[in-house]
Amino acid sequence: MIKPRYAALLLALAAPSARAEDPPAPTVTVTARKEAVVRKIDKTVHDVSNAPRAANGSAQDVLQATPELAVTADGQIAVRGNTQVTVLVDGKPTALLSGSSEDRAVALQTMSGADIASVEVITNPSAARNANGGAIVNIVLKRDRKPGAHAQVQGSATDQALWNAGASGDVTRGRLSMHANVAHRHDGTRKVRRSAVDWQDPLTGRAGQTVQSSEVFVRRVVDSAALGIDYALGDTDSIGMTLRHSGRRSRPLFDVLGEEREGAGETIHHRISYGPNEQSDDSASLSYSHQQNGSALKASIQHSTTDALVDKSYRDVFVVPARATAYSRGAGRTARRLDQATVDWTRGQWGMGLDIRHKSDSIGNVQAAVDPATGAETPDRNTTNAYTVTTTSAAAYVTDRIVIGKWEALLGGRAERIARWRAFDPSLHVKYGLQGDTDLTLSYRRSLQMPDPRDLNPFTTYVDAQNLRRGNPGLGPQRLGSWEIGVNKETPHVTGSLGAFYRTGRDTVVDARTFEHDVLVTSKRNGGEARAAGVTASLDWKPGGPLQLGADGGVYRVVLDQDAVAAYVNVRIGYGDVSVDAHAQSAGITPQGRYGPTSSVNLTWKHALSRTLGLTVNANDIFDGSLRTYRTDTPAFHQAGFDHFVARRVYVGLVKRFSR
Repeated sequence: MIKPRYAALLLALAAPSARAEDPPAPTVTVTARKEAVVRKIDKTVHDVSNAPRAANGSAQDVLQATPELAVTADGQIAVRGNTQVTVLVDGKPTALLSGSSEDRAVALQTMSGADIASVEVITNPSAARNANGGAIVNIVLKRDRKPGAHAQVQGSATDQALWNAGASGDVTRGRLSMHANVAHRHDGTRKVRRSAVDWQDPLTGRAGQTVQSSEVFVRRVVDSAALGIDYALGDTDSIGMTLRHSGRRSRPLFDVLGEEREGAGETIHHRISYGPNEQSDDSASLSYSHQQNGSALKASIQHSTTDALVDKSYRDVFVVPARATAYSRGAGRTARRLDQATVDWTRGQWGMGLDIRHKSDSIGNVQAAVDPATGAETPDRNTTNAYTVTTTSAAAYVTDRIVIGKWEALLGGRAERIARWRAFDPSLHVKYGLQGDTDLTLSYRRSLQMPDPRDLNPFTTYVDAQNLRRGNPGLGPQRLGSWEIGVNKETPHVTGSLGAFYRTGRDTVVDARTFEHDVLVTSKRNGGEARAAGVTASLDWKPGGPLQLGADGGVYRVVLDQDAVAAYVNVRIGYGDVSVDAHAQSAGITPQGRYGPTSSVNLTWKHALSRTLGLTVNANDIFDGSLRTYRTDTPAFHQAGFDHFVARRVYVGLVKRFSR
């Protein structure tokens, strides 16, 4: 109750007849620095909106500099040694990122890093998420809802006539908020490859060697645009719509030197291919949200498409023995369609939801010999084919968050029907607070991982002069389980964690390689059990002032037909305008061989020329450590080679911000 004398004072202060000489009441603005890392019971959120490599870098650059992730120069992602990673955008899958790991890598290399607000790393997803057998990396895009208008323009350039430019902006007026961005990139990658195969036919005793080497600079032109609109229907309801488009094109000149030797015979030729390659990606989503009295209902529908053409038409120019040039037309077309509808409802500590998806992958391949005199084509029946893989999945989940004193638990169960497979997968996340700044965590998740649609292709597909791919329509899903335990500690200057994990897999999908008619044929098979166990650690130190230090890494043992110990480490150093992030991955194993280590060291300098204008210099992979060797050993052949995706490059760029 307010006492009378205090009530009179409040009325006097609130009276409109203030004295003319009284100064206007001051406006107080409270600002808080957003936490760079937020650890939740089932995920870790990294704020990358002001990351040094984000302003003029790609999405791959941002992910490579994000703790807990290991990203190679060719875009392969691993989380705590787990390469089964699902990449989402704003919590949803897209056709663009739902293809093969190679397709996803190119998508991340051509996506602007300036549009990313945060990266969520979910090492052991709860039942509320479709884990598809592995970890999840969720890219959250920027969408500023502060009143007023804000915009940013950025651009950068490097050697080889590569450059990029982009602009983004948002406007909020009353209940309406809009966000848009556009970008244009001329990027590229120099790729150097070599592969040597020594083979022997166990039935006939024939033996020989094939060697394939190439060097190419793939130049891509990429255009992208996005528009997002949010409208508040009232105090409790809102709707949102997002539209995105991107397109890329290239015309790489591949000159592959092929050498084949069998007995005293030898053939040397150049296989020359010059594209073109094209891809178009589109997506649209509509969402509805209702929040009231401790409950929340969210519903969304999404449609995304990807259409691509890879032209592998070539001519063979023979050096030894000398004979007429041979011509061939070859191309592969893919069309991917992904439709999704989700409903999520929470009330208090309870949550439940539905997830329905329909995915269609249509793939067509053509290979034909061309008569140079008449232009007539003779199709190769072995590598000319077309097929469609359609998958419909439906899932329902329920979760319950329980908090008792220092204990917090998130329980979940997910029932799924994917094609002809059914599964019920539980999840468990537990956190116990030892002290105010220390807690223990435990998590478990079981899930299915479905095979890639390309791996179900019943036909044989041309890859290059040395390689063919043959699908396995009888391929089944992998059944995976994962345990994690850890301890986390946070103080004003030091944040650290120490953890251990154990993963198991049944019906593991692995490569199956054979050598047929002087060509390697790669297929897939369900290959028994896989196990991995290891320890991870991270440490971030902010001693005060401009210096910041951080490191994370892990050591783990993998058992997959053979066993080996592998490791990774990420190091981050920041001092004022200068930052360094360094990464190293050790050698590892495959079911039939091994691959070598890689490393990268990246240097970034950000300097404010004014309050709204900034200069950025990004030096990527300054020691050129991206070359990766590999080896495959089978009773029929031995293969050794390397892939070198040259990432060493220096970008110089500007960032200009506007606000009104």
